[in-house]
Amino acid sequence: VADLEFCPKLEPDFERCMSVMQSGTQMIKLKRGSKGLVRLFYLDEHRTRLRWRPSRKSEKAKILIDSIYKVTEGRQSEIFHRQAEGNFDPSCCFTIYHGNHMESLDLITSNPEEARTWITGLKYLMAGISDEDSLQTFEEADKNGDGLLNIEEIHQLMHKLNVNLPRRKVRQMFQEADTDENQGTLTFEEFCVFYKMMSLRRDLYLLLLSYSDKKDHLTVEELAQFLKVEQKMNNVTTDYCLDIIKKFEVSEENKVKNVLGIEGFTNFMRSPACDVFNPLHHEVYQDMDQPLCNYYIASSHNTYLTGDQLLSQSKVDMYARVLQEGCRCVEVDCWDGPDGEPVVHHGYTLTSKVLFRDVVETINKHAFVKNEFPVILSIENHCSIQQQRKIAQYLKGIFRDKLDLSSVDTGECKQLPSPQSLKGKILVKGKKLPYHLGDDAEEGEVSDEDSADEIEDECKFKLHYNNGTTEHQVESFIRKKLESLLKESQIRDKEDPDSFTVRALLKATHEGLNAHLKQSPDVKESGKKSHGRSLMTNFGKHKKTTKSRSKSYSTDDEEDTQQNTVKEGGQLYRLGRRRKTMKLCRELSDLVVYTNSVAAQDIVDDGTTGNVLSFSETRAHQVVQQKSEQFMIYNQKQLTRIYPSAYRIDSSNFNPLPYWNAGCQLVALNYQSEGRMMQLNRAKFKTNGNCGYVLKPQQMCKGTFNPFSGDPLPANPKKQLILKVISGQQLPKPPDSMFGDRGEIIDPFVEVEIIGLPVDCCKDQTRVVDDNGFNPVWEETLTFTVHMPEIALVRFLVWDHDPIGRDFVGQRTVTFSSLVPGYRHVYLEGLTEASIFVHITINEIYGKWSPLILNPSYTILHFLGATKNRQLQGLKGLFNKNPRHSSAENNSHYVRKRSIGDRILRRTASAPAKGRKKSKMGFQEMVEIKDSVSEATRDQDGVLRRTTRSLQARPVSMPVDRNLLGALSLPVSETAKDVEGKENSLVQI
Repeated sequence: VADLEFCPKLEPDFERCMSVMQSGTQMIKLKRGSKGLVRLFYLDEHRTRLRWRPSRKSEKAKILIDSIYKVTEGRQSEIFHRQAEGNFDPSCCFTIYHGNHMESLDLITSNPEEARTWITGLKYLMAGISDEDSLQTFEEADKNGDGLLNIEEIHQLMHKLNVNLPRRKVRQMFQEADTDENQGTLTFEEFCVFYKMMSLRRDLYLLLLSYSDKKDHLTVEELAQFLKVEQKMNNVTTDYCLDIIKKFEVSEENKVKNVLGIEGFTNFMRSPACDVFNPLHHEVYQDMDQPLCNYYIASSHNTYLTGDQLLSQSKVDMYARVLQEGCRCVEVDCWDGPDGEPVVHHGYTLTSKVLFRDVVETINKHAFVKNEFPVILSIENHCSIQQQRKIAQYLKGIFRDKLDLSSVDTGECKQLPSPQSLKGKILVKGKKLPYHLGDDAEEGEVSDEDSADEIEDECKFKLHYNNGTTEHQVESFIRKKLESLLKESQIRDKEDPDSFTVRALLKATHEGLNAHLKQSPDVKESGKKSHGRSLMTNFGKHKKTTKSRSKSYSTDDEEDTQQNTVKEGGQLYRLGRRRKTMKLCRELSDLVVYTNSVAAQDIVDDGTTGNVLSFSETRAHQVVQQKSEQFMIYNQKQLTRIYPSAYRIDSSNFNPLPYWNAGCQLVALNYQSEGRMMQLNRAKFKTNGNCGYVLKPQQMCKGTFNPFSGDPLPANPKKQLILKVISGQQLPKPPDSMFGDRGEIIDPFVEVEIIGLPVDCCKDQTRVVDDNGFNPVWEETLTFTVHMPEIALVRFLVWDHDPIGRDFVGQRTVTFSSLVPGYRHVYLEGLTEASIFVHITINEIYGKWSPLILNPSYTILHFLGATKNRQLQGLKGLFNKNPRHSSAENNSHYVRKRSIGDRILRRTASAPAKGRKKSKMGFQEMVEIKDSVSEATRDQDGVLRRTTRSLQARPVSMPVDRNLLGALSLPVSETAKDVEGKENSLVQI
């Protein structure tokens, strides 16, 4: 993406770095528990992978450049810390963090110069700084390496780029670019010409023509007009327009003339200035002086884990990662460790352990690197009194003045402090001794009912083994079984996280383990009893408990029943549960000021301030369903933390939306697990400078409403989003596509989903474009109405249609409040160049009436992008080529279903299938304005799907001159009458 400060020319030492890296460098690869291995590391010919040899697993001895998270200099990683201080020169050391689980590759070069070369080169590649696109593409296409491309190599390149242009058109462009004496081949310079012709954006070119009076460039005045009218920019000055020309125009001649040509205009439109995300929201712009309870706070669960809840590694580097990503509430599970040193890990599991001291030092180092707003340290305390004192000692000694130890009595405090007033501070969330004990009590009993992380008894690993079964055998079996099941769980629609249930995963693991243990020879000996129960006791089964409860308290639905019995050994047993308590020392209690962890007995405000209620996701779900308005009122004064169920052993994430909708502040997710839920979480907190604090809507901070109502805020205006999906750019083949390995070119379509209050949740999609991932064109309008835009998310998804369903290509999720109007590019998350080009219009509407009814001056002609009493004129393909829909889809009783047959119907009805002659659209299009409400239905996910197209009107768009393309002047209909007239049903554009 072109940036305002980015120069397309390479920096001088780039090629030198690439040359050294591709030649290869011998380095020491440090491994856990070994002295290190000497390997030759090199960059592959396409500069997309880092490889090394020798290796017994050559297929795994590689790292994708795109998977690298960061490169750190010196001895900063956990493995380096374990080495003796004088073993290696820090200037020769560096670490590459890569993959979803932040794996580290720790390398040592023979001299500092080599280390500097590799660090610089990798950072260049991570930043996307490379040869110009055409050079990299040229090298990939030049199969025989002769520096020339023939027509067959060009055809192969077009296929690789997902371009399905007619061969005649490709040959025509090839001949136009082939200007030297050596006919039939393209040099690199000639290929650059060919590549520019192929990459010319027809949609952007037409947009430029419409504002430039048919010239191939924009003057300063024309550029200013475009920015004001289309991009809705205020205070557009001449100097600002000149600055755009200076930074984005590539032609020196155009720069001298102060005009912006098509290449400069394309660079500008693809820059962050024209991204769908409001550039002003990259900085903190919200009021940060309100109480903490008025903000959503980015929160992590089991922050130290790199993967699943049973077998994965615990790493202090995970704290650095999530804090730099904007997370402001991290979790630390503290357990007694050897030598009096508390450790952090997931108790009763096979996860590895890290020292508590190392965790605190890492948090101290990275807490305020990206922003200064407060960090909440959620302490899960399972330690003895002696090691609790050690924890308090480390917290005070390492954090020092960062701890907020003000003597405010939170029991008397009327409201919580603001993020602004707590800048640079770390809050300790944990247990606090009861006030009635008095200040002289060194320790006391506190409730442990709200332990947010401890696995229930039926899920704990019991380290007792049957005869003949070693710890290594059991762990090895569990690891293999879990890994195979997790892989199976990933073979699913990436947008359907519930298609593989955690409960099934647990059941299969438990059954497999028991079968494995029964096969042990020693176990089969008659008359012998095992010395212990199996490694897991009833793992994955529902917990049956008896609770005497006050009011409406219950635990997870996987874990509770009010009064149940369990049959074991032919007899019935009634299981009871005692109230869980723990001993807490005064030193640790005194560090808790504004964030006192309390058990979620019920959502009753007892008048105190500074409590944090902890709910498991299922208990929280029950409260949201049964007492949503009461819950919202409680969250106006107190903090609530929602955490995943203990049965999510694969570290999957629940849907955070229902809890955000109820005003819950600390909705904790597993940051190590990529997927839909983390994408929503990232989008939620991307706004407001990604500082980890997002202001809740004012309606949630004062007063209340029913989030499940069909019209939750009837007195408030609604927002209408008119989204024109125009085109796509460089959409890749899905990596796990069933047909990808057969060389199929993708057939993309776009789906747009609104995520927010239940009444706002809906989705709609475009037609399918056949055989084009390079520059598909849709030109379709999707319209949505949003009741509470302050909490809504807009999710753009690109799919590849195939004969048996669809494959996920990419997505981008943006908060509704961060959308900017006008022509915008939506870059897909994690994909360098892939984007979709859209036009966004946002209107304010009241009640169930449209703006046409409420505002008489808002005429039909204004609505369609023209001035009153002026005839509308059109242009073929000028972002209004809406396909003819089948009669079934136009039928008001037609219901869109999520079946394969429906997708095939939609494809054949909207776009010709392969082998069929594609019909040509005429220049004229008719838009019928219907005074009726379109029907809708909910799909299998409960998400509202449109059954009829809403108004297919052109948004406030460019003025189109009658003689824009000379001979292509269009007939104009005069049937549109003044708004005061009664007949205004058809407008021809």
